[in-house]
Amino acid sequence: MTAPQETLDRWADGERLFATALGRLTDEEFDRPSLCPGWDRRHVVAHVVRNADALGNLLTWARTGEETPMYPSREAREAGITETAALEAARLRTEHVAAAARFADAVRGLPGAAWSATVRTMQGREVPASEVPWMRCVEVVVHAVDLDAGVGFADVAEEVQAAICEQVLGAWARRGETPDVVVFAGDREWGSGAVAVSGPLPAVTGWLTGRSRGEELTADGDLPELPRWL
Repeated sequence: MTAPQETLDRWADGERLFATALGRLTDEEFDRPSLCPGWDRRHVVAHVVRNADALGNLLTWARTGEETPMYPSREAREAGITETAALEAARLRTEHVAAAARFADAVRGLPGAAWSATVRTMQGREVPASEVPWMRCVEVVVHAVDLDAGVGFADVAEEVQAAICEQVLGAWARRGETPDVVVFAGDREWGSGAVAVSGPLPAVTGWLTGRSRGEELTADGDLPELPRWL
């Protein structure tokens, strides 16, 4: 057994998309705001670096059977991002390449039987190790958009966008925070609320993930304030 090839392909595409966005930034632009609330671009890059190793921990867990959480604690996660974000831009770029390579090595080196092992996400959700490459895909795709470097959700495969939308809605449902909306994007439909919201899939994905205010969307009422995604 291994992770589905489609998932592996989507993850690889996501890594390339993030590298493309990062490559478009000058070193001086690292300190400018990103689309991720509260973070500048260097913090986005730092998070993507640290996330590679955190998800690598889950693959170590699957391979060894020894519980290896993504991060020791939320405080340790934040401290690691802050520390990495303080690096010079050139060093930060190097750290990104190295971390992405370490994660890729962990994926390639995971024995077949280990892909069915159960691991636990930062949010406490138990998932098979085969889901870990998809988790990385979501991180690099969304944060490629966050870098605001000419990469948008329109550059992402529709199937990936739709899966991200479903993941956001699933997170809200688990927390009992589903907004009172029904969302339409082409022939796709999510939710069953009182307010109908529609628009192109990239615009819907941007709105649901909190990366836009829904400027390209139409609604038969006021757009609601959406809960946080994660």
